[in-house]
Amino acid sequence: MKIGVVTFPGSLDDADARRAAAVAGAEAVALWHGDADLHGVDAVVLPGGFSYGDYLRAGAISRFAPVMETIIKKAGEGLPVLGICNGFQVLCESHLLPGALIKNHHRKFICKDQPLRIENNRTAWTSDYDANHEITIVLKNQDGSFVADEATLDRLEGEGRVVARYLDENPNGSYRDIAGITNERGNVVGLMPHPEHCVETLTGPTTDGLGFFTSVLKAVVAS
Repeated sequence: MKIGVVTFPGSLDDADARRAAAVAGAEAVALWHGDADLHGVDAVVLPGGFSYGDYLRAGAISRFAPVMETIIKKAGEGLPVLGICNGFQVLCESHLLPGALIKNHHRKFICKDQPLRIENNRTAWTSDYDANHEITIVLKNQDGSFVADEATLDRLEGEGRVVARYLDENPNGSYRDIAGITNERGNVVGLMPHPEHCVETLTGPTTDGLGFFTSVLKAVVAS
């Protein structure tokens, strides 16, 4: 199975995401932002970084990349898509997910090992976790505060579309401690923390992030 990882100008964690896909047992495929062809991949990761330097607004320019036109179309047809950090911002700017990501409430860049609770394990990217499974993965962001109007937040809560929630403390001011959400179908997930940095004991505080990548392989087999 093939997991494609998009590189935008300013992506920082594309190589890490490809490594995580390989550790999970997939073939990692590098996708270029300017190429609309997904080259037959079974799932796509939009990685972390500062695409286009976060000019205008984080993720706002990447949303119009040729590759995103195809991803938006294919996501509507069920293609699993995971947006991590900047990738989450791109998903919101593309309207594949509701809400927006804005500056952290303390206006500072943050980098820490962050406890999370997986609240929805029925998505293409979280099925390898137990419901309410508590994990610790790396968090690093400057525009990581998830915001939405009350009606949208209530809908996300009521439909069980909050995928992950911050534990212990809210590190960036995200409304209702939300760290990740999914679309209605469960194939598109946006996550602010970085599971790709937590797949091997050598480089991460845990290997708790690996489940995101093994989950999607099972989802592809089941589809």
